[in-house]
Amino acid sequence: MRVLYRFAKKERLRFVSHLDLQRFMQRALNRTGLKIAYSNGFNPHPILSFASALAIGWTSEYELFDVKLAEPIDRDTALAEMRQALPPDLPILDARLVDDRHPALMGRLVMADYDLGLADGVKALHEAADAYWAQETVLAMRKTKSGEKQTNIRPMSIFLEKKPSGFYARLMLTEQETLKPDLLLRTLAEIAGIELPPVRIHRLLLLGQDARGTAKPLLDL
Repeated sequence: MRVLYRFAKKERLRFVSHLDLQRFMQRALNRTGLKIAYSNGFNPHPILSFASALAIGWTSEYELFDVKLAEPIDRDTALAEMRQALPPDLPILDARLVDDRHPALMGRLVMADYDLGLADGVKALHEAADAYWAQETVLAMRKTKSGEKQTNIRPMSIFLEKKPSGFYARLMLTEQETLKPDLLLRTLAEIAGIELPPVRIHRLLLLGQDARGTAKPLLDL
């Protein structure tokens, strides 16, 4: 049996790295009464994985991690044990029990929603977004495993909705096609001919696709 946990990463912890977060979750699991499955070897550790790493400086209300159990439990116990082990700035919001054959979270992840809050320059970036959306090709230098590569990022933008303080955005998030929101905003600033103002990036949702190709929250698939 495995437990898929949804948690939030709040403002006070936004500069905690993903590696530190992994260690933090391992320690939290060790403090619970859950019967966790451990890896083999000289340094056993809880078997867990995350759907997607959250960049330093970003906050989120929809992060997911997957932990394997050595014994079955009920959902209420899974929630209560982890909630007791974690601080208020890293709250557990939901949980789902699945069997070991359930696909890995990372393998089903397709896209993510973000709230992009801008300190300044909103009007100029809104106008740049109109120009961006009207084009089929927008080239930008995107980091890949093999280094930086000029890539057409426009097809990786699913939607970009204006709001008074910035944008709501849905962007691709797969191993082959990922558009990070900070790269999108830098590209819009270049189109607008301005320096990118300070921005706050908050992840709202991680999504996969059902058999019909419809986007669904990843925890529900």
